[in-house]
Amino acid sequence: MPSIEQLTRLLEAEPNDPFLMYGIAQEHLKGGNFDEAVAWFDRTIAADPAHGYAYFHKARALEAAGRREQAIETLRAGIGVARGAGDQKAWSELAGYLDELE
Repeated sequence: MPSIEQLTRLLEAEPNDPFLMYGIAQEHLKGGNFDEAVAWFDRTIAADPAHGYAYFHKARALEAAGRREQAIETLRAGIGVARGAGDQKAWSELAGYLDELE
């Protein structure tokens, strides 16, 4: 995976690319920068509201940051999005994670 710096440079050329935003969020999550990861997952969702896995990993970042209730809310929102998009795989993974937290 490219570094945050590389992804940021690419994003400068394509400022509305949710894939690049998601990559930056994932790198922050891997680095333990949970609040920064959440902010980047929010940007990803704003750019592509149907991005089911952004909700999943945003919930992971929230849970890791000790914000369990917000993680649950995020998973519920993601389930609605995945269901609306007909994304059974994302829906299943979001629902499974929600079951773990509830």
